[in-house]
Amino acid sequence: MGARDNIADRWAENLWIDYLVTAIVVCAHVLVVRKTGSGDWLSWIDSSQRTDLYAAAAGVVSAIGGLSAIAISIYTAANGERLRAVRRHHQTGLRRSWRSLLQSTALVCTLLLTALSLDRDKDPASARFIFEFAMAFAALRFARLIWLFDRMMHVSDADSAEPDPVATPVRDPDWLRRRQNTS
Repeated sequence: MGARDNIADRWAENLWIDYLVTAIVVCAHVLVVRKTGSGDWLSWIDSSQRTDLYAAAAGVVSAIGGLSAIAISIYTAANGERLRAVRRHHQTGLRRSWRSLLQSTALVCTLLLTALSLDRDKDPASARFIFEFAMAFAALRFARLIWLFDRMMHVSDADSAEPDPVATPVRDPDWLRRRQNTS
């Protein structure tokens, strides 16, 4: 197993990493903005544009969350031998991951609506940073969703690509005539 696989495995097993990475990135950005007074890209637009952005982002995140639910139902409907084995041996981790992905959609929407309700002229409550946290977290969770769905589809595809264990014989209607001609 290579270093890349090892990192991916650790990331997949530890759902809290998304929170930590998001917090580090947003806190670093807040420190840069507070120390230098620059780089605060959301302060460059007025409050009405920011709130429109927050509302649009909440709609997009909700739509992706709905698509995630559809992906989960497709996954649970697949029924290959390998996929059943994965579900049997990793059911707790898979359930925790799928549940976490759906819960994160609700969390991100809640954070976006919170930013929407708190943002005012000059943004005294710094609601724009709540928005940044929500979007960074959503990006990490959507990457996790795509990764997990891709891994599950890879297993499902392996089940469907494998030929049947017993090949169905092909009936040749002229076999009797050919057999009589050779005798």
